[in-house]
Amino acid sequence: MLIALGLILLAIIGTPLFVIIGASALWGFYQSEVDLSVVAIEFFRIAEMPVLLAIPLFTFAGYLLSESNAPYRLVRLTRALLGWMPGGLAFVSLIACALFTAFTGASGVTIVALGALLYPALMESGYKQNFSLGLVTTSGSLGLLFAPALPLILYAVVAQQMGIGVSISVDDMFLAGILPGLLMLVLLVGWSLWSSRGATLHPFSRVEALDAIRKAIWEIPLPIIVLGGVYSGYFAISEAAAVTAFYVLVVEVFIHQEIPLRKLPGVMRESMLLVGGILVILGLSLASTNYLIDAEIPTQLFEWVSARVSDPLTFLMLLNVFLLVLGTMLDIFSALVLMVPLLLPVAVQYGIDPVHLGIIFLANMQIGYFTPPVGMNLFIASYRFERPIIQIYLATLPWFFILFGAVLIITYWPFLSLALLGRG
Repeated sequence: MLIALGLILLAIIGTPLFVIIGASALWGFYQSEVDLSVVAIEFFRIAEMPVLLAIPLFTFAGYLLSESNAPYRLVRLTRALLGWMPGGLAFVSLIACALFTAFTGASGVTIVALGALLYPALMESGYKQNFSLGLVTTSGSLGLLFAPALPLILYAVVAQQMGIGVSISVDDMFLAGILPGLLMLVLLVGWSLWSSRGATLHPFSRVEALDAIRKAIWEIPLPIIVLGGVYSGYFAISEAAAVTAFYVLVVEVFIHQEIPLRKLPGVMRESMLLVGGILVILGLSLASTNYLIDAEIPTQLFEWVSARVSDPLTFLMLLNVFLLVLGTMLDIFSALVLMVPLLLPVAVQYGIDPVHLGIIFLANMQIGYFTPPVGMNLFIASYRFERPIIQIYLATLPWFFILFGAVLIITYWPFLSLALLGRG
């Protein structure tokens, strides 16, 4: 009991998460008289995973894109092609943010990188201020269900270590996220069309469209390389990540020459700081997971929950509430490695498909980023656009309720997550 209180106190005073996870794992193994070298063995085990190579490579590619003018070219291209539609610029913003977040894996980066382009453009086109703030703040996390977003990869990596008897691959997660992600996107596009009635249209210009395509010609193949290569069977996930990183490096550094060679080590360092943090937390959490399994904590948790919750639907309802609250307090990577080992065995006992659970988890965490009162994106947007936090709260509420409705559909209609896997 004293140890548990000590760990909670460490968390309250801001001790790094990996220290708390590592301390709890070491103490648990020590109490069980298990050799503490098991923690080091877990680090070695994740180093042997071929799919793990995808995390640093996709992260590096995302950082290169965010440091270049690729966000500007992406916005200009989508605006030139779709800006003529009613609500076209809002549609452009949603598509651009979803694509950018999918490649960077970080919604806060999307708000910072694309916000400076999209927010002024929306205001100039006659969109209301709160609508524009709500759109940019919420769409920053919209791409987390689309490949090659890092949370999809990380969930598959963590779930594979659980030994639950069901195969969960990164390919499965990439496919499973497509329809739920599109549902969220379509609902937000519909709301944008309704809310932006009377806004100024951007007339279609063939000359501008061709020029935008010419300027973005090197970025256009990126989704084709990742998705086409993986789903055609031509690339494995790690190979697709290597090709993507190399392609982005050549395009942004040598073709566009927007990232000087002297700046490249700094970009590498920043991207690997994020990767290093993820891998340290992942290694220690897998050691902690082994202890939880040995101590039969998931089984005890299921027995406790099943004594109070009799059916899967009620369990899923409570899970949604829990994950929304969790998403306001933890970043998505920490939440994945901490909670998936506990929740996955319990969900499987209720007959919930592990892949479906992964999409539910990520969809909830996605909107947790802007759930009041402490969603991280709310504060990033308030700082980025220099608006009071209360205004940001109010601006995001309609978007929150729409996406929460989408989460309920995703939760209670497994077909969306499993259809492309042939399990629907």
